[in-house]
Amino acid sequence: MFGSFFSVIGVFVVLLAIVLLSMAIKIVREYQRLVVFRLGKCTGQRGPGLVFLIPFIETATRVDLREQYLEIPHQTTITKDNAGIKVDFLIYWKVIDPVASVIQVQNFAGASQGIATTTLRAVIGDIMLDDVLAQREHINTVLRTKLDEITERWGNKVTAVEIREILPPKEIEDAMTRQMSAERTRRAVVTEAEGKKQATVTVAEGDKLSAILRAEGEKQARVLAAEGYALALGKIYEAARHIDAKTMSLQYLEALKTLGSGPATKFIFPMEFTQLFKPFVSYASESVAEPVKEAKLRQE
Repeated sequence: MFGSFFSVIGVFVVLLAIVLLSMAIKIVREYQRLVVFRLGKCTGQRGPGLVFLIPFIETATRVDLREQYLEIPHQTTITKDNAGIKVDFLIYWKVIDPVASVIQVQNFAGASQGIATTTLRAVIGDIMLDDVLAQREHINTVLRTKLDEITERWGNKVTAVEIREILPPKEIEDAMTRQMSAERTRRAVVTEAEGKKQATVTVAEGDKLSAILRAEGEKQARVLAAEGYALALGKIYEAARHIDAKTMSLQYLEALKTLGSGPATKFIFPMEFTQLFKPFVSYASESVAEPVKEAKLRQE
């Protein structure tokens, strides 16, 4: 009987030892910290590594130091020009003071979501609709700055705020679609006009260059023709300088012979034209007189 009693006590002691060891020994990872409370009073943070606690006297709360994100669902806000839009965004945050994150706020996620929605409405309310759609980075920066100012006292830091989607009212979205279509049409027309302009300029430049080259060729041809004509005249002039009056008279007679071979029976010559035959007549007289003179000399 006593043996079984001591066996039960032994088992109870072993179980109690196991429970006490599990309460006293904690293994803290590198990205975690333990915020320790001794009889309800915070004694600071411990870890990472192996941490020993006094069972039933010290309790601990684990805090994760890794960066986390909080998803804020679609929030309906009013812009400065009274347009209702829906915005959803993400908040990235991390714990920088484990003790403050446990003592200063009970539910950081819920508190952050409430502050984020309030801050979002305040920020969007000061911006026109067109600026809301065009200045996401500015809105992200403003939201992050305002949230960081509030959450810093909770031992948390907001590292980034990213707007995921902005949904304008249906009528505004339709107007934006029409505006975008008109803008694309305008760009297409401008691009087509620019292409036609460039093509016209290119063709005009080609015609201009062709005309210049053609004019240059014609000019060069005229210059060469003029030079050839001048050279021919020079040759003729040089040949004419060595032709005497007798030769010219023979040429005139040849011309008269050619005229005489024609069907005409009458020719009219101006008086000045008879002067052209004087050298030939003189030459003919000299040719006849020379033999006669020689015959007389022989008879004597």
